[in-house]
Amino acid sequence: MSPHVGLRSRARDNIDWPLLVVVSLIALIGVVNLYSATSVARAGIADLYVTQIYWLVAGGVAATFVASVDYRHFERLAYFIYGGGILLLLLVFILGRDIHGAARWIDIGGKDRGFRFQPSEFMKIILAISLAKYLHDDPKLPVGPGGGGRTLKDLIGPTIIAGIPFTLVAKQPDLGTGLILLGIFVSIMALAKIRWQSLLTLVGVAVPTGVFAWFYLLHDYQKRRFISFINPDLDIRGANWHAHNARVAIGDGGLFGAGYLKGTQNHYLFLPEQQTDFPFPVFAEEWGFVGALLLVCLYAFLVIWGIRIAASARDRFGAALAIGVTAMIFWHAFFNIGMVTGVLPVVGVTLPLFSYGGSSVTTILIGIGLLMNVSMRRNVVG
Repeated sequence: MSPHVGLRSRARDNIDWPLLVVVSLIALIGVVNLYSATSVARAGIADLYVTQIYWLVAGGVAATFVASVDYRHFERLAYFIYGGGILLLLLVFILGRDIHGAARWIDIGGKDRGFRFQPSEFMKIILAISLAKYLHDDPKLPVGPGGGGRTLKDLIGPTIIAGIPFTLVAKQPDLGTGLILLGIFVSIMALAKIRWQSLLTLVGVAVPTGVFAWFYLLHDYQKRRFISFINPDLDIRGANWHAHNARVAIGDGGLFGAGYLKGTQNHYLFLPEQQTDFPFPVFAEEWGFVGALLLVCLYAFLVIWGIRIAASARDRFGAALAIGVTAMIFWHAFFNIGMVTGVLPVVGVTLPLFSYGGSSVTTILIGIGLLMNVSMRRNVVG
């Protein structure tokens, strides 16, 4: 028997069942919730739960393929994959389809007979792979009289790697995805020891950068979202409509919920985008605080398990890759649940495996495949 076949066989024997079970539970609950969220037919969304199942199957196939290939191959191809991702982001400005004032999607095969995908979604995984590759190639920490740790100069490389896609995504505009990319960058860089003096400098630079972004980079509708977040009672029928009705739905759920298919906020059409950005209020209204807490616990377990996989990875690339994927899942859940509960402004971020969307579902499942890959090979030598 070939030694490579033996290595693959041992890797398959190490399937991470807790990871597989939790991901399957979240996806299953998500489909059940999506059926309820779209049960009151609106134009073109009544059967989205069926399409979601197709995307879950397709994403599962992609995840299986990704998990079956030794993740070190992705490390070798990381920068080629990164270049392809940047090219797709650039093509959005040429071929992108404008939806709700933002050009983020590319249509394949025509509007009626083809499908569309969102390159910025896949860029999240590509960024995690690329930053993990950078840390793998540059593992040494500088030492000297000032103490070990990376300086700002040492962060120039990874900052450029993250900054290019962040800028292109922000120009689409897509603030939510940009924040996820930023979260992945910060989370992976946390693995690299950074001098506290450098951290203080970054904080000092962040303040004027934020002021500049407010006056010259953010669009008017994005500013209104932040203003509405600061004053929740302002413009309830306008900029605050989404967040206000989301909070009402969650509050109506009480302890045990109104019951499946009995959520009034959803069925009386008060919850906009309930299939993409706001599925959590639908679930919380129907299943109450207990159900919502259970869902949050599933996400918390997934994040903690991802960190555990990173801690037990057999090499630096695997650890950084696992952290990047886990960070993507964490920041998605954090921003989505935060914005619908009023803790954060509305930024348009989906809930992993719960919100409808082919690109989103496929990206998350590919990330899960990478996590499974690192987990299965943590004890495999060769």
